[in-house]
Amino acid sequence: MARKITLIPGDGIGPDVAEAAKRCIEATGVKIEWEELNAGADALEKTGSLLPDAVVESIKKNKVALKGPITTPIGGGFRSVNVALRHALDLYACVRPAKTYPGVKSLYKDIDLVVIRENSEDLYAGIEFEEGKPETRDIINQIKKYTSKDIRQDSGISIKPISKYASERIARFAFEYAVKSGRKKVTAVQKSNIMKFTDGLFLQSARKVAAEYAGKVAFEEALVDNMCMQLVQKPKNYDVLLLPNLYGDILSDLCAGLVGGLGVAPGANIGRDMAVFEAVHGAAPKYKGLNKVNPVAMILSGMLMLRYINETEAASRLENAVKDVIAQGRFVTYDLKPDPKDPSAVGTREMADAIIKKIKK
Repeated sequence: MARKITLIPGDGIGPDVAEAAKRCIEATGVKIEWEELNAGADALEKTGSLLPDAVVESIKKNKVALKGPITTPIGGGFRSVNVALRHALDLYACVRPAKTYPGVKSLYKDIDLVVIRENSEDLYAGIEFEEGKPETRDIINQIKKYTSKDIRQDSGISIKPISKYASERIARFAFEYAVKSGRKKVTAVQKSNIMKFTDGLFLQSARKVAAEYAGKVAFEEALVDNMCMQLVQKPKNYDVLLLPNLYGDILSDLCAGLVGGLGVAPGANIGRDMAVFEAVHGAAPKYKGLNKVNPVAMILSGMLMLRYINETEAASRLENAVKDVIAQGRFVTYDLKPDPKDPSAVGTREMADAIIKKIKK
């Protein structure tokens, strides 16, 4: 019987890479019935909503979704649809592996890290007050009343909530992930020396949970600024990185840089009983419909999805096929060539075709 899964193509390059991933997943032989719905800029044009209710309801019903990238405006416009979807479904754990594949240009070899990012709180909770608004001035005045700290009246304000509940929940997820994946160490990354009541609480919660796994998984602590340096100097010293929302977003991009960039960076957003799988990279609207971009991150997100639904053998075949095509370097997109101007570079569809051939061998 086919497994029903929600497919959200997204916008920009989303439809191109989502279609490539869909075809590669189907080539493994896993029976899937796709329920295709959209969100983002394209959905706004057609339905008047960036995140139609039907999309959320489909994921709640099917429990699993594969999502293409969706445009998020910078410095204005609507807030991130990606963040809204995570909040609507309480997808509290963001999982972003960073793994080197031979043939991908990188300064490093044999990197195999996983970033576990808390998805629901921190500055990404979206509690902001715009400069010049009466409520913003009220907040500024209240802060002065309770802390004696002066904040300029022409300031915008963001609030950073971090709770004991969410911190313990994500810490337990990280340790359980480590146990199930055979990983040896979890490193809690924060800035508790400065933000003692937010990052400090996150660290206290991680310590509490770590005690439950003593003897099973090693635990250590690191300040986020130092961790950035350590990852560049000695990335092989780390295994599972546990972080609050903002730091997790930033360091997952750093880790992607260690292994060749966002083009090979898959991701998963996981809740109590449902999950959405998506590439870490954005929608790159200028490449929309050009059949040019690298589909690997999206295809590997499909691999993570197959693991999640316990199709582990199919997931391994898919990952190995991607690995072989990249290593051979013949049927790859321009960014995976030693010279991006190499005329032998193929398009998104053609790279997916090569991966499918490997799967079916």
